[in-house]
Amino acid sequence: NYMIKRILIGISIAFVLLSSISILKIDNTKKISAKYTNKFFNSFYKQKNNNIGYIEIKKIQLKEKLYDINSPNNNVNKNVTILKESVLPPKENSIIYIAAHSGTGPTAYFENLNKLELNDEIVIYINNNKFLYQVSKIWNEQKNGYIHIPKSNNINLVLTTCNPKNDKLQLILSCTKKES
Repeated sequence: NYMIKRILIGISIAFVLLSSISILKIDNTKKISAKYTNKFFNSFYKQKNNNIGYIEIKKIQLKEKLYDINSPNNNVNKNVTILKESVLPPKENSIIYIAAHSGTGPTAYFENLNKLELNDEIVIYINNNKFLYQVSKIWNEQKNGYIHIPKSNNINLVLTTCNPKNDKLQLILSCTKKES
């Protein structure tokens, strides 16, 4: 059983390497473009680690995939991230903590999070179930690796990112679940 797994892993790696050769792009300096190889490996990797849903915030034109808490793709340097402290719906007393980068660059998914206001809507789809939330409180805290969330049965979703106007502050939005 162990040997079969090792053989299958070896075949998979060989397949990926051989497949990637046909899509590599060589630029005018005759060097292989990392942009194209990274794009290929990222797409292959994401196919293996399927998303469990997505977050949608129409006001800021955001619609991004969400990955299982234990997935390597559930990483703030790659995607919008569900923090490990989350209890996903439909479990009772669920609360989802989601973080993403702001600022600039390809992983600055929450670059416009500061444009949200009280009562704006956020939709979370998890395992083909739709959950609708409404922003109920917005505040900033000193950035120290922790955020303080008041204990409340009304908080069901927390979004957080660095404050785009002050990198020493953490922007936090707490949201209440609405009936969809």
